Amino acid sequence: MPKSLHSLARVGRTVELQLTGRVTQRSILDALEASYPALLGTLRDRNTKKRRGMIRFFACEEDLSNESLDAELPPEVASGKEPFLIIGAIAGG
Repeated sequence: MPKSLHSLARVGRTVELQLTGRVTQRSILDALEASYPALLGTLRDRNTKKRRGMIRFFACEEDLSNESLDAELPPEVASGKEPFLIIGAIAGG
């Protein structure tokens, strides 16, 4: 998680979540926001639930930012073997 967000949530760079059911971007973000309400509206719009433009999601070395929020994530992520990464994109050159 980007430094500004883990500082806001008052957690370390790595957060572990316990999920039941299908593991999707939506289920991870829902659990993250439920556990850390300070993050509401920072990763995705509160109303539309669309990802904020400067936030990117990665798993198993693939950019999943534009994938469906309801697509199942790879089994390695669901099992905890691989992380679901939230990265703050940097603009400029």
